[in-house]
Amino acid sequence: MDPPTVARFVFAVDGGVGEIGAFTECLGLQVELQVEEIIEGGQNQFVHRLPGRMRWPNIVLKRGITNSDALFEWFQKSSGDGFSGAGNKISPASGSIKLLDAAGKTIRQWTFIGAFPVKWTGPKLAAGQNAAATEELEIAHHGFTSG
Repeated sequence: MDPPTVARFVFAVDGGVGEIGAFTECLGLQVELQVEEIIEGGQNQFVHRLPGRMRWPNIVLKRGITNSDALFEWFQKSSGDGFSGAGNKISPASGSIKLLDAAGKTIRQWTFIGAFPVKWTGPKLAAGQNAAATEELEIAHHGFTSG
């Protein structure tokens, strides 16, 4: 069986936001287990290495500009007037990134918790260039599961 391609994936958020849309690039689906080193007096052969905290980098999603404002609207709920209107509280969300096959069937899904947007970047607009207009969203979270 051929490995799946990464040509199509969608991002969705719980809590009334719903499906944000399809993206062309996703970075940050990784986890790192930090290692704590303990030096024992009199033991010069090695340093004890114990598993420590898990570290989850931010997820970065990129895509071409669409006619949907769902991506920016979710960001606005967690910042500025949306943040102050919610009593200066962020409501972290659960959500998922689904890798789809050519028929639209889910091949793999990553479900994350405690997520909120921390950065939105709009397109670079330059009249002399013929580049695609893209947008980018960076999301902080407390980890994900894969299934």
